[in-house]
Amino acid sequence: MEQRKLGSTGPTVSALGLGCMGMSEVYGPADRGESIATIHAALNAGITLLDTGDFYAMGHNEMLVHEALKNIARDKVQISVKFGALRGPAGEFAGIDSRPAATRNFLAYSLQRLGTDYIDVYRPARLDPNVPIEETIGGIAELVKAGYIKHIGLSEVGSDTIRRAHAVHPIADLQIEYSLIERGIERDILKTCRELGIGITAYGVLARGLISGHWSKDSSKTGRDYRLMTPRFQGSNLDANLALVEQLRAIAAEIGATPAQVAIAWVAAQGEKIVPLVGARTRNRLSEALGAAKVTLTPAHLAMLAKAFPPDVAAGTRYAAEQMAHLDSEKQATT
Repeated sequence: MEQRKLGSTGPTVSALGLGCMGMSEVYGPADRGESIATIHAALNAGITLLDTGDFYAMGHNEMLVHEALKNIARDKVQISVKFGALRGPAGEFAGIDSRPAATRNFLAYSLQRLGTDYIDVYRPARLDPNVPIEETIGGIAELVKAGYIKHIGLSEVGSDTIRRAHAVHPIADLQIEYSLIERGIERDILKTCRELGIGITAYGVLARGLISGHWSKDSSKTGRDYRLMTPRFQGSNLDANLALVEQLRAIAAEIGATPAQVAIAWVAAQGEKIVPLVGARTRNRLSEALGAAKVTLTPAHLAMLAKAFPPDVAAGTRYAAEQMAHLDSEKQATT
């Protein structure tokens, strides 16, 4: 598989990464055996970047990744971990804590759950409104010096925060949502990252399955799937967004690929320092996603996609209002 370097100072990773969150929670029940088999299939296909978070199902996801990697040489994979989101015993989110002391505590537990003595990329999941970013990054930098962390990343923060963080310690990459229907990064964040030599790991490249070509109005009528509580998956918003998918389906048919493959290939085509994260939970979905690497988008294809998917084309916000309030990337974009 093609490899890409995460920014000027980050690691060299596979051109596609595997997001593991859905293997533990959020999108309804997942099959543990199939999840592990999917991680193994990803590694066999050349994927080396695995993304997780210490708060994904309260540590379950890290332990799942540990189980999947127990017979894999540590230097054959890069593990990216988000931290800082607080959870309650019922699973509820209870705020953000990225104080240096808390960061050391979170890291200690992650190292234990993952069964490793270092993490390749460590990043606060969201900006802590009570802690200056300089203080957070300074604390992580001490852990880099101690050898527990190889690189520092950021997640869902705006240009001002990126610059302040990068001034304290080189930032390898910014993890942020980016897809055909979510283009907020293009306002100024992408330009800032390119200026500073910071890579992008793009999550939500299929808009949580919405533009995969597999979602319908009857999808996930049962089970605990948080997508059903987000604006883009509700009511008239869903109708409008599924209409967009039909346009994508038509373009994909001309290209000779699936909608999901074209959507992933489009993100990868936006820059050589951008690594799409695919959230495949099964080997079948992973196999389809891997096919994106064989899709070549010509200027004509890109023009068709640009016409069908202009910025802000999606109906509804990408998160519910309460979660949108925690996105520094959105706050800075509107000020």
